[in-house]
Amino acid sequence: MLFEAKYANADVDLLYDAVLSLKTREECYRFFDDLCTIKEIQDMASRLKVACLLHAKVSSQIIQTQVAASTSTIGRVNRSLRYGAEGYDIVFDRIKKPTVRP
Repeated sequence: MLFEAKYANADVDLLYDAVLSLKTREECYRFFDDLCTIKEIQDMASRLKVACLLHAKVSSQIIQTQVAASTSTIGRVNRSLRYGAEGYDIVFDRIKKPTVRP
């Protein structure tokens, strides 16, 4: 079954094709530095860190106190992990075991 995002369109396809064309971490740094604000990059990185910690069964309370993440961010990420499109699971399966700690 193919996943159909509600926001899919040609512009988003172009964005994702651009990301998929990147081959190294340095290329990612260069592209995202041009594309996003530092805050946007930090917010995405924070969400991924929260997802890694929740995936590792770290409690929301510990995440909130030891990581600069709001309860709404933790809740949003937790909903995505439980009821989302399984994108985090795909990433967790493909990257080395996340070694993120609170």
